[in-house]
Amino acid sequence: MLGNTITRAMTRDGSARVILINSREMVSDAISYHNLSPTAAAALGRTLTASSMIGVMLKNKTDSVTVTFNGDGACGKILAVADYYGNTKGYVQNPQADLPLNPRGKLDVAGAVGRGTLYIIRDVGEKEPYVGMTPIVSGEIAEDITEYFAKSEQIPTVCALGVLIGKDYKCVSAGGYMIQLLPGADEAIIDKIEDRISKIPPVSTLFSTGKPNSEYLKDIMGEIECDIFDEADVSYHCDCSKARVERALVSIGEKELCEMIDEGKDIDVSCQFCDKIYKFTPSDLRDLLKRAKR
Repeated sequence: MLGNTITRAMTRDGSARVILINSREMVSDAISYHNLSPTAAAALGRTLTASSMIGVMLKNKTDSVTVTFNGDGACGKILAVADYYGNTKGYVQNPQADLPLNPRGKLDVAGAVGRGTLYIIRDVGEKEPYVGMTPIVSGEIAEDITEYFAKSEQIPTVCALGVLIGKDYKCVSAGGYMIQLLPGADEAIIDKIEDRISKIPPVSTLFSTGKPNSEYLKDIMGEIECDIFDEADVSYHCDCSKARVERALVSIGEKELCEMIDEGKDIDVSCQFCDKIYKFTPSDLRDLLKRAKR
């Protein structure tokens, strides 16, 4: 089965752009890194999938976007970061959070997310990043992304996301698509897209068939003619390193470092995105303190 491919296309008349991603392997990697419950896997998986699609909208190769659901549900904070290429990383505050199935017999992602605020932060190399925020309207992730683009960026958007978790807690399928109207969109195309939306299969079903994204694009857009202009493989990618952790330790301040050294114990620092553990001895911390004073 194909996985982790993101595709960008545009309607032939230039009225709308379409982004779609098969993110099964990306979600599988997140489950493996964080030992996620099924509900947490669905919540983080949808957020990673959305962040990847938003990432490929960035303009510069050094840009990044952070999508954060700061809700009051069982999952706590859900955060995903994507780069310009669509590679992602993320975490759930409570990775083992799980809830009974909702009345439709589906994973209760909305309940696990709860109510609160959705933040989308774009770091584009300026002194201050661009911060957009909207209230979480449903907790289902896709509806909240749609609401964000409509209210915060005034871009009419259709967003659909899906993650299917098997009885063995593994990801069976995952993916999503976004359709965004462009300035001057033809009214006829708008009507066709609105009519088409109700006929598209559920995302977790759509992306379970193992077809290439070009075929999924036809399943999504129907008779609306589209041209693919970019396609790439993406992944769950954590770029943590010991050097980065050292810089983070130095940034906490001399007083805190001295207190750690005085305790005379090794400390373990865990990466939130991949759960890798970096170990520092008191001697390591003294070296960091010397460097910080230079």
